[in-house]
Amino acid sequence: MEQNYTRVKYACYATNITMSVVGNLSPILFVTFRNLYGISYSLLGLLVLINFSTQLTVDLIFSFFSHKFDIPKTVKSAPILAMIGLLIYALWPFVFSQSVYVGLVIGTVIFSAASGLVEVLISPVIAAIPAENPEREMSKLHSVYAWGVVGVVIVSTLYLLAFQSKNWQWLALGFALIPLCASVLFTGTKIPPMQTQERVSGVVKFLKQKSLWLCVTAIFLGGASECTMAQWCSGYLEQALRIPKAWGDIFGTALFSAMLGLGRTLYAKRGKNIERVLFFGAVGTTICYSTAVLFNVPVVGLLACALTGFCVSMLWPGNLIVASDYFPTGGVFIYAMMAAGGDLGASVGPQLVGLVADGVIAHGSSAALAQKCGLTVEQLGMKAGMLVGVAFALVAIVIYAIIWKRKKKNAPLCAEE
Repeated sequence: MEQNYTRVKYACYATNITMSVVGNLSPILFVTFRNLYGISYSLLGLLVLINFSTQLTVDLIFSFFSHKFDIPKTVKSAPILAMIGLLIYALWPFVFSQSVYVGLVIGTVIFSAASGLVEVLISPVIAAIPAENPEREMSKLHSVYAWGVVGVVIVSTLYLLAFQSKNWQWLALGFALIPLCASVLFTGTKIPPMQTQERVSGVVKFLKQKSLWLCVTAIFLGGASECTMAQWCSGYLEQALRIPKAWGDIFGTALFSAMLGLGRTLYAKRGKNIERVLFFGAVGTTICYSTAVLFNVPVVGLLACALTGFCVSMLWPGNLIVASDYFPTGGVFIYAMMAAGGDLGASVGPQLVGLVADGVIAHGSSAALAQKCGLTVEQLGMKAGMLVGVAFALVAIVIYAIIWKRKKKNAPLCAEE
């Protein structure tokens, strides 16, 4: 049984790396899509919105109807679904070259549905496996995602540098091998039993608790703070700071993900007092976002973007730890609700960046303001867009302060019946 669960762990890790691919491939290719197909920033941001909105839909379905699903089969089907989505995403431009964006949308919906399943189910799978320190096992799982992003960014950057952007489809096809490996690892394994609410009425008692909505708000802000930078770091460094794409991806986006992984790995080894970690993480995130926007020195902006990764590293998994501690009988439902909150933040944040950037670029007075600031209109638009991250991080400071204060007073967030 122990050996079987060890294989399940590796399958979960491979599945989380699949999430690294489907969550970050499109942002890496933003500029490629804009240059090759003339896709606007708003439509590029819409791909991110579609990604996380699809995940959000899956999260909500599982929040209320997890008892209707065969959980082990659903867990094992997630990497297969992700592989299908990546294949459509990559092959559509070969077959329907006049409607590339349609294929990007269809592929995104399919692999995002798989990603939603992963978010809802992989964390409770790891939590259900017996361990000496479940908190650190959870952090380790999420650190695998972050290190996976590092690999995705570096491989993508080197590939595009060597084989040119016009051949991006082969990159996506290569990444489809990762969910295939995850599916093979799941084959023949036994998924540990997980608690689900037996009926919808069992969910209602949790929904009535204000503390649940505080936790959901907390991970919403964490998801927005993390994913706004993760999704736009590459494009921001290239367009706003005029850093060459290869350098921006490797020393900006990849370093952001490495810092994300480092923060989660450190917590997995030595972490404690997650409420304090969340609060100071939000403070650091605010400082990093502000530095990236206000300073026009490329090296300073690049380092600020990268260090944001360390500051936001525990804002998603940390809130999962808080929620699971205070709602120990919530099972899959609590993870689904938290995933829904995180995905909503991850949807809203990046999309707002695109909308604000396009809005500023299109505004008549932007040219004069940009000239006064010594910027181009496009640089001004991107900097204005990234102010969205500052706003989310500032609100997060307040919410995490409330959670930390309750913890210090020994006041539980909820009283489960």
